[in-house]
Amino acid sequence: MTDPSIVAQLSLWPEPCLPPKKPGKTSPLHRAWLCSGRLPDWVKLSPTAMRLLQLLGPLHWGNFPERDLERHWCKPPIPYAALAAAELIKLNEPLPSVGHLRRYLYEHPSLIWLLGFPLVPAWHTALGFNALASLPSQRHFTAMLRHMPQATSQFLLNDSVALILAELAAHALPPIECVSLDTKHIVAWVKENNPKAYVTDRFNKAHQPVGDPDCRLGCKRRHTRAASTTPTQNPQAATGLKVGEYYWGYGSGVVVAKVADLGEFVLAELTQPFDHGDLSYFFPLMSQTEQRLGYHPRCGTFDAAFDAWYVYAYFYRENDPLAMAAVPFSGRGGVLHRPFSPDGLPVCQANLPMPLQYIFTDRTSCLIEHERGKYVCPLRYPRPSRRQCPIHHEQWAAGGCTVMMPTSIGARLRYTLNRDSEAYKTLYRQRTAVERINAQAVALGIEHPHLRNGAAIANQNTLIYALINLRFLQRLRHSG
Repeated sequence: MTDPSIVAQLSLWPEPCLPPKKPGKTSPLHRAWLCSGRLPDWVKLSPTAMRLLQLLGPLHWGNFPERDLERHWCKPPIPYAALAAAELIKLNEPLPSVGHLRRYLYEHPSLIWLLGFPLVPAWHTALGFNALASLPSQRHFTAMLRHMPQATSQFLLNDSVALILAELAAHALPPIECVSLDTKHIVAWVKENNPKAYVTDRFNKAHQPVGDPDCRLGCKRRHTRAASTTPTQNPQAATGLKVGEYYWGYGSGVVVAKVADLGEFVLAELTQPFDHGDLSYFFPLMSQTEQRLGYHPRCGTFDAAFDAWYVYAYFYRENDPLAMAAVPFSGRGGVLHRPFSPDGLPVCQANLPMPLQYIFTDRTSCLIEHERGKYVCPLRYPRPSRRQCPIHHEQWAAGGCTVMMPTSIGARLRYTLNRDSEAYKTLYRQRTAVERINAQAVALGIEHPHLRNGAAIANQNTLIYALINLRFLQRLRHSG
């Protein structure tokens, strides 16, 4: 017969088969964090449950955007909050699969009760509920991760950022001024990525892998390398040969902030199919960053893949010389050097400022619609001159040299930024923060997920970064 004290402790929480009317306001994990002194003894005596409560409890589970749990289900529905918390536990322990997660929760029934899974009563047991029957099946776990809205996992990441910022303010630390952005490749769980599997058209983007309908073919890195031999068929020059690593998969972009002497944390995250370029992450991630910080970051540091005029224009401030984007020059576009006059006009090879002939709206050559201008030879426009080109440029007979470029100041900063200055070098050294975050994400399994759906992978990625933030929050609180 069940101990009456156990029954009384169970009665502190909603009935297993009757979800509360406002589950978001009475989340079991939220109540356990706020009323830790009233926890049942069999929860308090579990070191694992209390350790995980200290990790996950600070999040505002009471405001979690839960789905409707009052519909007439044939049996009690599993709250998304319970799934998200269980997934965070799976990542933290770490457990390699959902099967291992179910076994782990079964071996720690206090976690089942703590996370808010609908309990199946079993009054003949010591706990008063059937631990195994209270857990969803392995297939149900993965299906829920696939159907859970991205807004729910983003809520946890957003809340972790808010907690960290509040803790930084409590420690009287300066606000975040510099951010770093980078992308991480994710290899899909398909046979096309297995070099030991026989696939006829392994890297044919028209042949979608059956194992994952959402992954796309992309290149991890692409560079020019001198080849040792020239092929006998379809020969190419040994120099200028394109070399790359191709995968079917996804990409994850993150914006990271560094706190001096304490570490780094994630401000924003976005997962996309692998056929999206690095620059496509910039504006969505910076928009998330502004919303979570509440202001525009002063500086940013990126790798050469983000060498674009609008990146420099985003961080430019007219009266703030330290506000900049520290990005290595990539040489994209084929022009390695372009001087400008004090008025901001490009200077031709004869060292003459080139006037602007006309402007137009460009909607095709860039990710964003922008104003573009044509700069022409000053000896031909606005009035033709009898002077000849001082250097006898090869285009002189055809009307003189011309330059087509965006009119934004970012186009000029891309060429005139002093990358040898100490301010630039100091700022660029902070880019290692995002590399360390990527290393933590790899250790948590982001690179090779055992999932076959884009939505599930996106949710898992967001939860990985939320867990990284929760670990940083613990270190931050213990440092004080």
